[in-house]
Formats: sequence, structure tokens, C-alpha cells
Amino acid sequence: MAERMSGTERRAQVLAIAAEEFAEHGLHGASTEVIARTAGITQAYVFRIFGTKKALFLELVRAAFERVSDGMRAAGGGKTGLDALSAMGGQYFDLLADRTSLLLQLQGFAACGDPEVRDVVRSCFARLWGTTEDGTGLEPVTVKTFLAFGMLLNAGAAMGIEQVDEAWAEGVRTRIQPELFAHITTGTNR
Repeated sequence: MAERMSGTERRAQVLAIAAEEFAEHGLHGASTEVIARTAGITQAYVFRIFGTKKALFLELVRAAFERVSDGMRAAGGGKTGLDALSAMGGQYFDLLADRTSLLLQLQGFAACGDPEVRDVVRSCFARLWGTTEDGTGLEPVTVKTFLAFGMLLNAGAAMGIEQVDEAWAEGVRTRIQPELFAHITTGTNR
């Protein structure tokens, strides 16, 4: 029998359980039956809370992206240019430790064959771009390069490179210093 919880507590519990399930198995591989069983509730109750499996997945993907955007915005607050970018990069690097959130983002990208998922992921990525561009005032080519390095860090974290003792893994793990971006401008990219 399910433990008595308020609706807010139950929703938070199901979100936490579902985050692990979707991070591990993706939109199509995750099981709402497993989520419900783990939460000690019925599958029908999961659907009553979230409507559909896809709606639950999309809520989790949005939250994973928002965590990064919000963290970067807070880290870069009050700074501009490369100082802001450096603070944002440090925050981004630290957020990679949250493997579940990272994998939810990657599962969102993987499910972009679905037009609704693609629209949500595009919107989330646009917000991440805007957070970086607006928060630094840097040129689009610099923002692009910064986010490209971020995607490499995501791939490395997903592969668990912190457990790999090889030169290539060390190269991926290396923190990028903000000075690297100083020469990356529209003018040098022609």
C-alpha cells in the first residue's frame, strides 16, 4: 500500500523516480509501470498526475535544461564578456556531476525524431543559447564554440570518462580556460 503523501509530495516523488527511469531508458524504453510500482502507486495514478508518458518525459527534459540555464545565469550574474563565460563554464562543469539530469538532456536530443519533443528541445536549447549570449554579450561564434565544448563535456560525462585513465579521456576532462575564447570572434571566423 502506498504511503500517504500530499499531492505535491507524491508528484515530487514520481518525478524523482521517473527521472531515473527516463535517464536510463529514454522516452520509448522507460516504463510507467516501473515508475508506478517503485512509487507504490498505480499506473493510472501516474497518468492522472501527468496526463501522458510523453508529457512526463517533457517535463523532466525541460527541468534538466532549466537547471543548467538557471545555474549558468546565476553564476554569470553581474559579470560580462569572458569573466561571465568563465563563471558560466565553471558552473556548467560542476553540473555535469548530476548524471541523471545530464542523461535526461541527452535522451531529449535522442528523442528529437518526435516533432513535439524536437520543439521542446529546440526551445530549451534556445534558452541555453540566450542565457549564454545575453549573459556574456559575446559574439554568436564565441557562444557557439562555448556550447560546442559543453556538448563534448556532456558526451564525456555520459561515457563516464572520469573512470578512464587514458590520455584522450584526460583531454576531454580538461577544463577550458576563458582565454581560449578571446580570439574566437566573427572576424577571426571568416
